[in-house]
Amino acid sequence: MSQIAANGITLEYDIHGKASDPAVLLIMGFSGQMVMWPMSFVTGLVELGFRVIRFDNRDVGLSTHLHDKGVPDIGAAMAARMSGQTYAGAAYALDDMAADAAGLLDALGIAQAHIVGASMGGMIAQLFAAHYPAKTLSLTSIMSTTGKPTLTQAKPEIMAVLVTPPASDSRADRIAAFLKTFRTIGSPGFPGTEEELTAIASSQVDRGPYDPAGIGRQMVAIVTADARNEILKSVIAPTLVLHGADDPLVPVDGGKDTAESIKGAELVIVPGMGHDFTEALMPQFITHVGGFLSRVRSQAKAA
Repeated sequence: MSQIAANGITLEYDIHGKASDPAVLLIMGFSGQMVMWPMSFVTGLVELGFRVIRFDNRDVGLSTHLHDKGVPDIGAAMAARMSGQTYAGAAYALDDMAADAAGLLDALGIAQAHIVGASMGGMIAQLFAAHYPAKTLSLTSIMSTTGKPTLTQAKPEIMAVLVTPPASDSRADRIAAFLKTFRTIGSPGFPGTEEELTAIASSQVDRGPYDPAGIGRQMVAIVTADARNEILKSVIAPTLVLHGADDPLVPVDGGKDTAESIKGAELVIVPGMGHDFTEALMPQFITHVGGFLSRVRSQAKAA
């Protein structure tokens, strides 16, 4: 893993595959570090002939944490959203995070990439494709949404698990909090083993600093984002929308609305899939995402 300056901050990243192969940029979701992208998925894409880049978003993992932006007021941001008012206290926007991703490609000397994002990363990927069409070979939006306010929202008890802090700052309590989240939003048809989930939770706790304020700043960026329906109409890249039929955090109509907002987008709904990245799900990811990327590459060569 390495670090590089991009968009005025430092981003931690790694690259797998041949430099001569088409690049795939993986953008992780809310509070997740880049290692939440399973290596089985990365390796699967590499075996299909792609060069895969993962990175830590700002405020998580080993990338820059914007401590100077202070502690966010998540409650005020949510209250403003629910009342239809504008909240001016966000430290940054999802557009800034899309600019981070574009800056990373520039810093690495990569002119174009297939852009793949999950959850919040899907939101960032959508904005990337809209703002940087010349850099976008394709867009894949996984378990994400347009942010349209009238869409089905996660139930309050689901959100409560997501935003409730650990019982303490101890390693054990932080791992327990991760495990509770995984079990709450996980895939009923593709469950992770206890050993697997514990390993994922441990990697998140042990790898990067504990920064609740940074995670909060990401949450405020999500909460204060405008709906993307209109800007998604401008996306010209081939697009895949992959969503779980049983996603409790981002209900499936978020994926449907995303696909409906992008001309020509392909929608794949996976029964039994929730909002996670278990090994049991990776064959689905390789089949649908890898298959889509391979088709886009073949069509580009034939053009």
